[in-house]
Amino acid sequence: MSHSNLDQLLGAVVDADQVLILPHNDPDPDAIASAFGLKKLLMQRRTNSSVQIAFQGIIGRAENKALVRYLGRPLRPLTTATLQHATCIALVDTQPGTGNNPLPADVTPHIVLDHHVWRDETTAAAFYDVRPGFGSTSTIVAEYLYAAGIVPNQMLATALFYGIKTDTMGLVRGATPADVEMFHTLQALTDLNALDEIQRAQVPASYFKGLVTAFQAARIRGALLTTYLGAMSYPDQAAEIADTLLRLQGTTWVICVGYYEDELIISVRSRARSGGAGQLVRAVVGDLGMAGGHGTMAAGHVPLNGVDPARLAETLEQRALKLLDLDSHAVGAPLI
Repeated sequence: MSHSNLDQLLGAVVDADQVLILPHNDPDPDAIASAFGLKKLLMQRRTNSSVQIAFQGIIGRAENKALVRYLGRPLRPLTTATLQHATCIALVDTQPGTGNNPLPADVTPHIVLDHHVWRDETTAAAFYDVRPGFGSTSTIVAEYLYAAGIVPNQMLATALFYGIKTDTMGLVRGATPADVEMFHTLQALTDLNALDEIQRAQVPASYFKGLVTAFQAARIRGALLTTYLGAMSYPDQAAEIADTLLRLQGTTWVICVGYYEDELIISVRSRARSGGAGQLVRAVVGDLGMAGGHGTMAAGHVPLNGVDPARLAETLEQRALKLLDLDSHAVGAPLI
C-alpha cells in the first residue's frame, strides 16, 4: 500500500473534530477489529479529533462479546445525537447502499474501508479503499497502521489477528497473500491466552436450543442442507449455526434461515470451489430485502412487514432450490 493512500485517508478527516466510525450492523470480529484499528490510527495521527465507534443491532455471539470485553468495550450503541454531531463518518467492513449499516440514505460517508463486493454509492466518499479480493477488512486496516509507522500493541494485534482468522476461517476461505502475510505478522504480537479465552467463550443455553431446532428442521437434498430456526435469540445465530452445519459430510451448500424481531435473516455457506454464495443469496432475496457476501459466505435481510416468517422462509427456500437446479417439490431427507 502506498503512503499516498495513507495521506488521502488522513486528509479526509483533517478538518473533522468529531469522527464517527460505523461498522456493519451486528458487527462480527472483522468489523469490530477493523473499526478499533482505524480508531487507533486516527487518534495517533489526528490527535485534534474525537473518535468514537458506534454500532446498530446486537453483539450476540459469545465470542464477539468476549472480544468486545477484552478491548474494553470500545463500541457504543448508535444514537441519533451521535450521528448528527459527527463531522466525519467512516464506514468499516461495509459500504453505503448495502442496507446492513445505520448510515442514512441521504448521508455520504467521508471514508469507506471494506473488502466486500463493490457498491457504486461508495464513489461519493471523500476517500475509499475497497478490495473485494481480500479476505478481511482487518488486513486492510493493519496495512494502514504499518504504513503510518504504528506497530499494533498486543491488544490491537490480537483483535486484528482474530478478525483475519474468523473471516478467512484460518486462511482457508478467500485469503489473499496479503491476508496470509498480515496474519503471520500479527500472530507474533497476539495475546494467545486472551485469544483462547475469546475463542472458547461460554455460550448461553439458547445456543444449544438453537442447534436442536436447526438439527430437527434440517432437510438434505443432494449436497444442499436447509434449515429453519424460527425465532432467534440474536441476529447472527443463523450464521453461527450455518458454519456448524457446513461440517456435515457430503454437504456443499447450507442455507439457514431464522427471524429476529421484525426481520428475516438468511445465512448461506458454501464449500463449492467456485464459491457463489453472495450471488446466490442476492438472487434468492431479490427485491424483498438486502443481501450480499463473498464466494463462500453470505447473508440477506428481509423485513417481515407482518408476513408470517415461516411462510416467507419457505418462499426463499423455493427460490434457492430452483437456482441450484434442485427439485423444489422434494421434501428432502431429515438430518436426524
